[in-house]
Amino acid sequence: MQVVDLRESPSLGLLFPKAVVTGFTKKGGKTLPDRSYRWQGVRVDPAHLAAYNQVCEFRLSDELPITYPHILTFPMQVKLMTDADFPFPLVGSVHLANRITQTRALRVDEEFDLQVHVENLRPHAKGKQFDMVSQGFAGGELVWHDTSTYLVRGRGDGSSNGGEERREPPAPSAFWRVPDDIGRRYGEVSGDRNPIHLHPLSARLFGFPKAIAHGMWTKARCLAAYEGRVPEAHTVEVRFKLPVLLPAKVAFASEQRTDGYRFDLFDARKGKPHLEGTITY
Repeated sequence: MQVVDLRESPSLGLLFPKAVVTGFTKKGGKTLPDRSYRWQGVRVDPAHLAAYNQVCEFRLSDELPITYPHILTFPMQVKLMTDADFPFPLVGSVHLANRITQTRALRVDEEFDLQVHVENLRPHAKGKQFDMVSQGFAGGELVWHDTSTYLVRGRGDGSSNGGEERREPPAPSAFWRVPDDIGRRYGEVSGDRNPIHLHPLSARLFGFPKAIAHGMWTKARCLAAYEGRVPEAHTVEVRFKLPVLLPAKVAFASEQRTDGYRFDLFDARKGKPHLEGTITY
């Protein structure tokens, strides 16, 4: 695999308009780019980390939330998905799932090397899916690994992986109110200013009745409820279900298991699922 070094984080302000323009020319394909982007010597801005923690309701700390490096690698992911040889349009791709593993606590004063590539193109009942893989290294050691699975809608393969069995919502552990500006606030700290998250009018252009919360914000918000209760080395895996239409009242449910936790986020009134996840260690 070819490794291409970047001097700085790619500009999402330039890449998102490019994604809109180039999306019309991408017709799908059978191969993914055999290329990795690498950004070395990355330092965390403490003020930016504090802003992220506030939006996601983490405590202020010298340790990075396990989800924080995702927003550092996200511009590299977008760069790869807007390259000319990437076969699918970024606009309209659906974030199905995310799995993150860290081998130890990551500290704000460390220096990281970040790397992103794409792999595992495979069929899905509603089209095709692929994995965007991000890695974080410290002192040459792999300390953080992130896999985001995306769906590109199209002709499916007839399998059943697009229609999972529905389950009754579990007993809530807490109720949270999600304000109507959380998409704009998270977009400000993450750089992900996709129109579907920013305003009802722009969201309607893409088929949503209201603006929706970022999936990675919902994951981070759930994990904030576990601060101080999980060991440094752990894995968090979630599957994104129905979007959170803003504003919202959501219910959070947590179940302790021998190897960690299971958690759910769902509509407090109708019980419709937003997210299902596990923490394992």
